[in-house]
Amino acid sequence: MDNYTKLAKANLDRLYRDMPGDLERRLPAEKDGQTYSFTAFGQSCVIAQEGIALGGVEPPGVIGILLSLYALNAVSDEPILEPFKAFKEFPDSAPYVGAFASHTEQILVPVVQRIKSKTVPITEGLSGGEAPSSISGDFTLLVRPLPKIFLCYIFYEADEDFPPSVVCLYSNNANRFMPMDGLADVGEYTSKTILGLVC
Repeated sequence: MDNYTKLAKANLDRLYRDMPGDLERRLPAEKDGQTYSFTAFGQSCVIAQEGIALGGVEPPGVIGILLSLYALNAVSDEPILEPFKAFKEFPDSAPYVGAFASHTEQILVPVVQRIKSKTVPITEGLSGGEAPSSISGDFTLLVRPLPKIFLCYIFYEADEDFPPSVVCLYSNNANRFMPMDGLADVGEYTSKTILGLVC
């Protein structure tokens, strides 16, 4: 068992030691005994006391930590989409801003045109929808990697003056549902999921 898996297991132990009576509403999830099922990163996620399954298998270490943190930090608040926020606008985000830009936004720049050609399957695959009219760019993607966390990607195509670029915004109160380091990782893993859908 690696350190990531140990951390995820420790989070699950804390969750089940002091289990909220309404966890299925907080996540939200389908409850079956002490097992909770919901969609995460476009796949079926099952949280149980003995472990986490994503898409039917144990997720890689960092993803297991993210999912355990989401469950551990579940609150009854409803997600608020707008106004969307840049990651750096959240309190205590400064230590993670550089890595976020590199691992969430810049990794998508080389495949902007591929993403544009697959916006519908990406949106459907990541439980998304149509971006609000207040968001402008050459094209956009609104996705929902976790039930209460939405990400809005804004894409700018290359022109004669500028190279392509990508901006990733979070739903307004996304930080209510995940600690800041985990929230940065949600962006990174969502972008990697998008890459997996287009490459």
